[in-house]
Amino acid sequence: MTDAPIIETERLRLRAHRAADFPVLLGIVRSDHGRFLHAPDSDDGVWYGVTAEAGAWGIYGWGGWAIERRADGVCIGQVALTQPPRFPELELGWMLTAEAQGQGLAFEAASAARDHAFGPMGRDTVVSYITPANSRSVALAERLGARHDPQAALPRGETTQETAVSRHGARS
Repeated sequence: MTDAPIIETERLRLRAHRAADFPVLLGIVRSDHGRFLHAPDSDDGVWYGVTAEAGAWGIYGWGGWAIERRADGVCIGQVALTQPPRFPELELGWMLTAEAQGQGLAFEAASAARDHAFGPMGRDTVVSYITPANSRSVALAERLGARHDPQAALPRGETTQETAVSRHGARS
C-alpha cells in the first residue's frame, strides 16, 4: 500500500493527504486547541510531521488520513493511526478545525479509523494519548468506548501530567 486507503462514512471521506490540506492542518495546530497536540513549534516541523504520516502508509501500513466532508470536498482535519518511535503502541489520534467541532464528525472519523485498525489491520487494541486537560478529546475517547489505562506505557519523555492513555479494545 502506498497511499492511505479511502474510507467513506455517511458524511466523511478519509483519504490520502494533498498539498492543499497543509494550511488547514497548520491552522489547527496553531489554533488555541493546538496546545493539546504536542506538535512541533515550527511550520517546517508541522510539515515534516504531516508528510511523515502521509508517507508512513507505504512503509508501515499505517498513517494519517485527511478528513474530507463528502458534501463539499473540504478538508476539515486529520485522523491517524500512527506509531512513531517514541510511541510504545499504535495510537488513534484526531484533530479537526474549530468550525467542524461539535457535530459528531470527530466521532465519525475516529470510529472509521478505529474500525480499520480492528478490521483490515487486524489489531486487537489501539490507544489514544491524550492531554488530561483536553476534556473534549477525553470525552470523545470515552464515547468511542475507550477506557483510561493507567498501567499503559507513556510515549517516551512524557509524564502522566502531560499524557493519559485511553485504550480502545476491538469490542469497544
